[in-house]
Amino acid sequence: MALPPPDPQFVLRGTSAAVHTLHFNCGGQEPDVPILFSGSENGFIHVWNLKTHRVDTALDGHGRRSVYCVETMGSKDRLLSQGRDQRICLWDLAEGRTSVMDSVFTENVGFCRCSLLKVAQGRWLMAMAAKALEEVQVLELPSKTSVCTLKPEVGAKLGMPMCLKLWQLSGGSQPLLLAGYEDGSVVLWNLSMGKALSQLVCHPEPVMSLDFDSEKAKGISGSSEKVLSIWSLNEQQNLQVYRTHELVNPGISDITIRPDKKILATAGWDHRIRIFGWKKMKPLAVLDFHTAIVHCVSFSDHKNPRERLLAAGSKDHRISVWSIYTQT
Repeated sequence: MALPPPDPQFVLRGTSAAVHTLHFNCGGQEPDVPILFSGSENGFIHVWNLKTHRVDTALDGHGRRSVYCVETMGSKDRLLSQGRDQRICLWDLAEGRTSVMDSVFTENVGFCRCSLLKVAQGRWLMAMAAKALEEVQVLELPSKTSVCTLKPEVGAKLGMPMCLKLWQLSGGSQPLLLAGYEDGSVVLWNLSMGKALSQLVCHPEPVMSLDFDSEKAKGISGSSEKVLSIWSLNEQQNLQVYRTHELVNPGISDITIRPDKKILATAGWDHRIRIFGWKKMKPLAVLDFHTAIVHCVSFSDHKNPRERLLAAGSKDHRISVWSIYTQT
């Protein structure tokens, strides 16, 4: 008999707005406090102390426009945030600083979250939707040097990029980008050649979110309809449909595979968080707590597996935090 779904371990309240993005930074050395960053519709980034369950700092750098991406760059003091003010802000939070150190103007009006990839010590690649509707721009940080602009072939009609995932094969060979587009396609791009290697139509609707497991060369995407699409990458770097999984209710805002590649979580328009085994897409749990659309899900990076958490942010202004390691 299936176990009843657990209750959240704790709930974080106080963003006073819909929560659009979450990012953990828990892998530090003692006495570092594990923290969770959240980005809200009112333009604030909250830094949550996971020991006290309270906000340590509230950052205001996006002119009260919605923040929909937050990532740390190595240490918890180096932060990147992206907002509806068409800016990507770089923060240095060391010694209690709370002001934006640098920013990139994207000129893009969509909701496509940027993607980060560490390529060397202190050097990162960042992919973001560009000013021109179908294009993706890749910059190097912190120098902000342009690496390439990825343009679909004439007549491809992919529409806007909706979600991005930079990755590279182990051994640190050339970086690659997976991009989900408005027409339902997922495209694999080679950055050094600036060209598409493969394209697969995964959904009849825009791709809302995707994640990729580079060890298994297998990815997953969701859209506004009822089907999760699982696809793989063969040795010729061609994308192919691996299988699909039908959901009870339509609409997926976010998908994330846990760093140990054992389970994944989806954020549903039906207010629910769903947990699956990644190997066979076996449904493991439906977490039913929120009273509105769940916008984002994120797994923590605690060193100790027993401490690892899942957080979900919702339109209901709340962040639910779950300990599901023991259950799975």
